[in-house]
Formats: sequence, structure tokens, C-alpha cells
Amino acid sequence: MTRFNTLDDLDVAGKRVLVRSDLNVPVKDGRVTDTTRIDRTAATLAELADRGARVVVLSHFGRPKGQRVAEMSLRPVVAPLSAALGRRAVMFAEDCVGPEAETVVGQLGNGDVALLENLRFHKGEEENDEAFARQLAALGDIYVNDAFSAAHRAHASTEALARLLPSAAGRLMQAELEHLSRALETPERPVAALVGGAKVSTKLELLGNLLRRVQLLVIGGGMANTFLHAMGTEIGRSLAEREMADTARDILDKAKRQGCEVLLPRDAVVAAEFKAGVDSAVVPIDAVPADRMILDVGPATVADIVGRLESCRTLVWNGPLGAFEVPPFDVGTVTAAEAAARLTKAGRLLSVAGGGDTVAALAHAGVIDDFSYVSTAGGAFLEWLEGRELPGVAALRAAGRVKQ
Repeated sequence: MTRFNTLDDLDVAGKRVLVRSDLNVPVKDGRVTDTTRIDRTAATLAELADRGARVVVLSHFGRPKGQRVAEMSLRPVVAPLSAALGRRAVMFAEDCVGPEAETVVGQLGNGDVALLENLRFHKGEEENDEAFARQLAALGDIYVNDAFSAAHRAHASTEALARLLPSAAGRLMQAELEHLSRALETPERPVAALVGGAKVSTKLELLGNLLRRVQLLVIGGGMANTFLHAMGTEIGRSLAEREMADTARDILDKAKRQGCEVLLPRDAVVAAEFKAGVDSAVVPIDAVPADRMILDVGPATVADIVGRLESCRTLVWNGPLGAFEVPPFDVGTVTAAEAAARLTKAGRLLSVAGGGDTVAALAHAGVIDDFSYVSTAGGAFLEWLEGRELPGVAALRAAGRVKQ
């Protein structure tokens, strides 16, 4: 993995440190309803403040498209950010550039923290405008990117800014990159990937990249139905992209040529409709009734998955095995997740997971804290799985050693 600077490379005492965080958190009626992203970036901010930096936090919120939208202000984040830092109130600037930002940043003492207003109130942010980036750079002496979740966007605060100031990765960014590197770039083999979700069409690049890197590919969810259909298996009224049959067969052929074993369901939980309390049954995969739909993998399939994980050393997980939102169709996902968590805690498996549905599914299973790393980066995590270069990461890696 190409070297990138971290907080360990920085002398920050008395210096203005611009930290790109991701504080794009859910807000309802002016109150933050989930502080996960705030809590995760707090470690970087607290460490910098404790080392005497004058910390200036940059973030986007929503999609205001270059306009000032009151409902997309970062002001509601100030209180939970202060609480996460466990220190006196975080200062807030009504803009991220110009006189208001300059005044607030100028008032910072060593160890103080300020949050600047939504970057996306300015069109220059998403346009990766050099002039806008220079306005941001004028507020700081050092740049720290702690927002892996925004690293797949070539925006002013994620790409251009890294070229204008001495740059480094924050602790959250560092942890993400180190775990992702260990999972696919320099993994301990055998490597397994578990990929679920509804559609094959949205994960073609992801599957293509994984086939070259893993020894076992477990496919679940609605995606598995498409593969089963492509192989001539009757899937009843199950969710599937039947028009993707040729593509699914091509993926299976490529996997065989590259020595990647693909594990598909051999039994399934079926029901007449997708709702709580409906009658369900377990059937062999070649005996799905025409008037039923597959809503989860069956116990024999789960046993296969768990058994195979026992012999693996690395696991990358993206997507649930079934319709986990409604019991009893969560059993397959929960059981496999619990097995991966057990192996991880025993030191036998490096487990890295990510993607919106994946995080929700692992939270439902109660195992998020037991995986090696669970990414909340969403789109950036998926693009990494696809093998793409992320602009924000590339900028950090190209920055070279910090010179102060």
C-alpha cells in the first residue's frame, strides 16, 4: 500500500489544522438522531486539540447545490460534537470561507475547536474549484482528511485542498485504509467475499474485481436469485433480474477460469408474500413453488457458509443474505454474521464489512463491535470494492512526507 501521512507525522501545536470530517448525519426537527459519524471522527479532533492544535472542522451536509439552505445548516451538529469531544463548546462560523470564517478561526486558541458552515453552500466545493480551495487553505496551516466516506468525490475539500497544504490522514481515515488494504490488497488467504443485496446490475464492477482477488464468493439476497435463474433453477415469484441471465452466466464462467469458487444457496426460506407473520417454509433450492418467493437462505446453505468461513482467514462482507428487515427472514444473515463475529473474536478471521444495508444488518445481528472493521462510508466503500482509485485517497498518497 502506498505510504500516506498520518497524525504521527504532524507537529500541530499552535497550528491551525483543517480537518475534513463527515458530519452528514441524520437530523430531525433540528436535532441529530444518530451520532455515529460524529463519534467516529471525534478521536481525531480530540487528539489534535489535546496536542495544542487550533482545530477547524470542515464538512458537507445534504445537497444544497451551491445555495444557502437553512435546513441544511451544520449548526445542529455543534452540540453533539461538543458532547463527543467532552470539552467546552465548539465554536461555530456561519460560513466556511470569507470574513465570518476568518473571524472565528482567528479567535481560536491552542486546543480549541471550531466547526465551519456547510461546504456545499458554495458551488466551488463540488466543482473542485481551485479558487475556493485556496480560500479554505488560507484558514489553515495543515490539512487532515478524516472523511473516507467522501473520498470518492473529487471535491475542493477532499482533493484540491490536499495539494495546497501539508496533508495527512486522520485516525478514522487511517483505520479505514489500513483495514481495507489488509482485506484485499495484502490479505491473508484464503479470502472470502460475501455479497448480497437486491440487484446484480448495481454490483457488476464489484463482482468483477472480487473474482480476481478472492478464493470464495458467497452470493445471497435477490442477487442469488438472478444467478439461480440463469442456471435454469425455478425461483417462483422471487425478486430477480431475469434479463441479466447472460451476464450472470458470464460471471460464473469468469469465476471458474480464475479459480474462484462461487457458493450459491442450496435451500431457501420461501413465503407467498413479504410481510411479518406470514407462513414460511424451508425447501430445497430446486423445489421452490411457482407461487412462492425466496426471502432468505435456508439452514443447509447457512451451514455451508459457516463451515467455509471456518477455513478462511479474511472476509469482506457487502449485503445481506435475505430480507433481514422482517423476521423470520433474518435468520440466515444473523447466523452467518454471528459466526463471522465468533471467528473474528477468536483471532481466526479478519472481517471487514460495509455498505448501508450491511451496516444495518450487522447492527440487527448485534455484531458490529465484534467485526474487525465495519465501514460507514457507503459509496466510497463500494467504489473501493470495485477497485477504483478514490480521489481523496489518491491526493493523500501523492502528498508525500509532511514538510513543516
